[in-house]
Amino acid sequence: MPGFQIKVCGITSPADARLAVEAGADALGLNFYANSPRFLEPRRAGQIVAALAGQPVVKVGLFVNEPAEAVARVCVELGLDLVRLHGDEPPEYLRRLTGRPVMRAFRVGPAGLGPVFDYLGRCAELGAMPARVLLDSYAKGVYGGSGQSGDWAVLAQYPGEDRPPLVLAGGLGPENVATAIRAVRPAAVDVASGVELAPGRKSSELMARFVALARSAFKQV
Repeated sequence: MPGFQIKVCGITSPADARLAVEAGADALGLNFYANSPRFLEPRRAGQIVAALAGQPVVKVGLFVNEPAEAVARVCVELGLDLVRLHGDEPPEYLRRLTGRPVMRAFRVGPAGLGPVFDYLGRCAELGAMPARVLLDSYAKGVYGGSGQSGDWAVLAQYPGEDRPPLVLAGGLGPENVATAIRAVRPAAVDVASGVELAPGRKSSELMARFVALARSAFKQV
C-alpha cells in the first residue's frame, strides 16, 4: 500500500475529490457510516472513485461496526486501498478482512494510550497488526468527526518505532495543523470538518491552506 501524509476525509462529491487532489492531498476518505452527515451510498462512492481514475491518491473507506464480509465486498467493488475501522471492532475482526490493509482508529479519552497498546498487543498475538493507527479525540457517543482536538501531549507518547505509523486526527484545521505536527510528530494527518464550509462540503481554499501548512511542518520535524 502506498504511503501518504495528508488525508482529507468525508469526501461526498466528485468535484470535492478533484479539488482535494488539486490542493495536494495524497489520500481521500469515503465514509460508509450511515449515521454520519458525510455518509455515502455505494453508487455515489463509485462516481467519486471514477473521478479519481489515474490520480496517485490513496482511497480509504471508513466503516463503523459493519460485518467484515460487507467491508471486503465494498473494497473489491470500489477498488479501495485502505480500510479505516472507526467502531468497536475487536482485534479478531482484522483477521477476517483477509489481509486487507487496515487503519485502525482509536478515540483516545481519559484512559490515555493504554487501551491502544493493549489492542495492538492482541493484534500482534493474532498476526493481524494494522498498517496504520489513527488517533482521534474522544467525544461521548460519537464515532469520530466531532471536530474536537485531542490531548497532543498524550498522543505524542505514541512510540515512533515498533508500532504501526501514526495518523493524527481530531479537530485539525489550517489554524493548528502545523502546531499539531510539531507536537505529536505523526506520520500523517487526517482532516474532515476543519476544511469544510458545511458537513460534507469542502472548501478549496481551506484544503489548499491546510495542505501547504502541513507539508511545511512535516519538512521541519
